[in-house]
Amino acid sequence: MYQSLLKSMNRLHPRAWDFVQLTRMDKPIGIYLLLWPTLWALWVAGEGRPSVANVFIFVLGVVLMRGAGCVINDFADRKVDGHVKRTEQRPLVSGRISSREALVFFAALIAISFALVLCTNATTIWLSFGGLALAATYPFMKRYTYYPQVVLGAAFSWGMPMAFTAETGHLPAAAWLLYIANLLWTVGYDTYYAMTDRDDDLRIGVKSTAILFGEADRVIIVTLQGLALVCLWLAGLNFGLGGWFHLGLLGAAACFAWQWHSTRDRERMKCFKAFLHNHWAGLIIFAGIAADYAFR
Repeated sequence: MYQSLLKSMNRLHPRAWDFVQLTRMDKPIGIYLLLWPTLWALWVAGEGRPSVANVFIFVLGVVLMRGAGCVINDFADRKVDGHVKRTEQRPLVSGRISSREALVFFAALIAISFALVLCTNATTIWLSFGGLALAATYPFMKRYTYYPQVVLGAAFSWGMPMAFTAETGHLPAAAWLLYIANLLWTVGYDTYYAMTDRDDDLRIGVKSTAILFGEADRVIIVTLQGLALVCLWLAGLNFGLGGWFHLGLLGAAACFAWQWHSTRDRERMKCFKAFLHNHWAGLIIFAGIAADYAFR
């Protein structure tokens, strides 16, 4: 149903579906993984009642910035995606969208996102430049370091301090616990994602934590997930979160245990399913936070 809705955009313009695929709007998993942590921070900052305006700004901002990140990622990978079976039909690789069109579209998405940020406050506006820098540089990191997932984690977490400053006007020290928790979690799930392409990446010379971790990949992933839960627990103590929040953490831990078990043979599609499954972990944590404030 979701894809049918998006494909109907072609009735507006014959090339609309190409740009939908370029921004991965047909694959919303990236939106979810970026959205849930942003909502964690927004709900904590607003003590369960964030402003409607900020909810609108950050939800729409997540959609736009995730799309912009996909565009610049495909631009950076346009010469290597054709060598990877999973990505060989992407619009930039196949020539359905030119490099110039992709850069113009990226600039447009960034401009709209920045217009949204202008509706917040000065501190949030200044922080937004850090988010832009991370989003724009992440796709190129896989050429130079085995830790591109760390840069992705920093980028995917940047909306969290922005949510605090937009909602409260300041950034408490404990907010960085949420940031670190999400960074650790992102490195973990994106390593599962990188495990699906590990053979292709080794062949074409692309770096990732999946390659760096080698046979210790799953052990390191579950360790990162555990540390993320510890940071969330510590953040919960600082912000006075209680039983519902802790139930959310237990639910996320169960998700991580399933991912660990399901990937024991490191089969490519099972690693990809483990990556996708992190959507539920993020949602469960958010549900725990929302319930904790709602039932006080």
